[in-house]
Amino acid sequence: MYIDLFYIEHAIRQWWSSDEGVAVIEAAMLFPPMLTLAMGTFDLGNGIILSQKTITASQVAADLVSRNRTMNTANLNDIIAGSKLAFEPYALVDYGVDIVSVEFDSSRNPVILWRRTENMLPNTGAVDSIRGLSDQGEGMIIVTVKYNFVPKFSSVFSGDISLSEVAFTRGRRSATVTWN
Repeated sequence: MYIDLFYIEHAIRQWWSSDEGVAVIEAAMLFPPMLTLAMGTFDLGNGIILSQKTITASQVAADLVSRNRTMNTANLNDIIAGSKLAFEPYALVDYGVDIVSVEFDSSRNPVILWRRTENMLPNTGAVDSIRGLSDQGEGMIIVTVKYNFVPKFSSVFSGDISLSEVAFTRGRRSATVTWN
């Protein structure tokens, strides 16, 4: 079998100089950055959505607790389940919640009446941050929600992203929400 090298060389040069050859080379050069941008946009969008869901979950839990005069284990379990629904359809493996009811003493310092913490450490900074905000006998509910977001594509560059939101509210039907 005889191969005409002159013909092959001529065909390659002609293909290289034609518009189709340039378009293929440009597409090959632009594909990796475009794919990277698309994957980054996907992760960024999911991060923004989960950040909003974290805010919603903390506000839902705080609002539901503030509607009660007293709280018990069954009600609190329902409230935590309701706050978890804000994350649908995302997984709840990395979801944590800290719900605390406080009452202010005569020195206007917060005193913890009850606290429930799941899958995270208690947020002591939030309780300390309300020192001096209200008079004796007044109360406040503080709900902290944490979610650990693991990007699908850009986790190599950014790692896990910890999302956290704290919601503060007062009791609607009484000054404090006590434990029953």
